Amino acid sequence: MSRQLIWIPFAVALGLLALIAWGLYKPADRTVHSALVGQTLPAFDLPPILPTKPGLASTQFGAGKPRLLNVFASWCIPCVAEAPQLLRLQQAGVVIDAVAIRDTSADIRQFLTRNGDPYAAIGDDKTSSLQLALGSSGVPETFVIDGRGRIVQQHVGDIREDEVPGLIALMRGLQ
Repeated sequence: MSRQLIWIPFAVALGLLALIAWGLYKPADRTVHSALVGQTLPAFDLPPILPTKPGLASTQFGAGKPRLLNVFASWCIPCVAEAPQLLRLQQAGVVIDAVAIRDTSADIRQFLTRNGDPYAAIGDDKTSSLQLALGSSGVPETFVIDGRGRIVQQHVGDIREDEVPGLIALMRGLQ
């Protein structure tokens, strides 16, 4: 009987290794999805972060025209990668507004000079209050807003080149 007990620690260790290997092979989806998809935008009124652009308010989103709401920051590396796709969307006629998260006017100005400026308006969210109210967990994130101010879709992470045609088609379908 004591010879069989000697194998128990080995079996437990082997079981733990198998569990770890399975977790690495099939990691859990840790993406935080907004609970507001399908609902109206929360009320907000953000001041402008740049003197040359207007700030952003929830009342701007119920005027009948669909818009994208891009949550970004100048210090965000994926936001730089996303910039060319946002410019393509703007050139296709998509209206894009932005929320600058925990940023400064000078840094945003430099970011837009280096990477282009696709934004109609940029609101200054110094405390991430709107970001949290939207259910956004990071930057960049983009919300598709219909003409009634309702969140239709959330895109977590940077928009990739191959996703642009689908977003353009979605925005045109909302008009």
